[in-house]
Amino acid sequence: MPPPSAPPTAASPSSEFSLRKIAVPAFGPSLLFGLGEGAILPIIPLTARDLGASVPMAALIVALISMGSLLNNIPASMITIRWGERWAIVAAGIWSAIGMALCVGTSHLGLFAAGCFIVGMSQAVYNLARQSYMTEAVPIVYRARALSTLGGVMRIGMFAGPFLSAAAVHAFGLGAAYVVGLVAVLGAAAVGASIPDLVAPPLPEGKVQPEPTTILSTLRDHRRVFLTLGIGVLLVSAVRASRQAVIPLWAEHLALAPAVASLIYGLAGGIDMLVFYPAGKVMDRNGRRWVAVPSMIIMGVALLLLPLSTGFATLLIAALAIGFGNGIGSGMIMTLGADHSPRHGRAHFLGVWRLLSDIGSSGGPALLSFLAASLSLAAGIATTGLIALVAAGTLAYWIPSRRKSAPSRQDR
Repeated sequence: MPPPSAPPTAASPSSEFSLRKIAVPAFGPSLLFGLGEGAILPIIPLTARDLGASVPMAALIVALISMGSLLNNIPASMITIRWGERWAIVAAGIWSAIGMALCVGTSHLGLFAAGCFIVGMSQAVYNLARQSYMTEAVPIVYRARALSTLGGVMRIGMFAGPFLSAAAVHAFGLGAAYVVGLVAVLGAAAVGASIPDLVAPPLPEGKVQPEPTTILSTLRDHRRVFLTLGIGVLLVSAVRASRQAVIPLWAEHLALAPAVASLIYGLAGGIDMLVFYPAGKVMDRNGRRWVAVPSMIIMGVALLLLPLSTGFATLLIAALAIGFGNGIGSGMIMTLGADHSPRHGRAHFLGVWRLLSDIGSSGGPALLSFLAASLSLAAGIATTGLIALVAAGTLAYWIPSRRKSAPSRQDR
């Protein structure tokens, strides 16, 4: 599908806008980027072990992807401001391909670790650029649907990637997974290049061009949002990241077979991917609270009940509830960030916003690990559930009501 004939602007009338018109250039890169990352993630620890890494070292190398994203959020905002959203997306795909090529082309563990870190760095640039682009290009009445779909499509790619890489590895060996990933992210860069450049709307008559923003000025001007709703986003990210470890760990605790644990995890992931668009539609029509708060309540209650499960059936019910709660929250963090970001200096704002999210994503599993080691796995899971309920309360208090949430934020 060709891109729209005219470059989009945030001021485009919503009556003329259609998500279908931008489906391929906007969502295609997300599908391919998710596919590329999903293809290599299960293979990274295996490759590290083949290169001589110990089990703890292999786990650390896997964590380098998250660390690369975390440390590159602020530089990603500068790249996006300097090059624009379109070329930042293209650069992220190429940079990720370089990292994957390094992973497959070296037999040195240190260079392999560097390749994983580069892949993580590219995540930060891509995620920020795609969010900034969609925030500008999509009218606010469609914003939650667009960003929920963006997040959902990425999850579909992450879900499908391991299956493609499994087939490639079976036929050609471990290195084939990185080739699958490399082709996918280069495809994301190619499709991203077809995105039309955004056109900045003209300044109102008599209004002068504002001074350039910096990270420090963004922190100062928006500190109240970062210290209130931003804390809620940090907690949400901690819960979401922890949930990925909770289900397989508890399945092992129950002595379920690995195939059974994989089945439960896969079914929860399937539920996760089915509900992102309806949830986005509810957010657009009724307000962000109607999805953000229930998402965390459902996950919190399910996590609190999960340690009470005693077998396949009860664990499956809890896992499906966790998947449903997480699924309806697809795109929630991006939507809230877009709602509160100013037009001038948006990339800097979103860079800080994503930094808060990544801090939560790194801290949640670390807290779970600490509690599981010092107390018990059940205590760690229950604490994660309580964090989800605290996140629900934080979001309920700080997300503006539909009447008070102003689209005019986008016009600042």
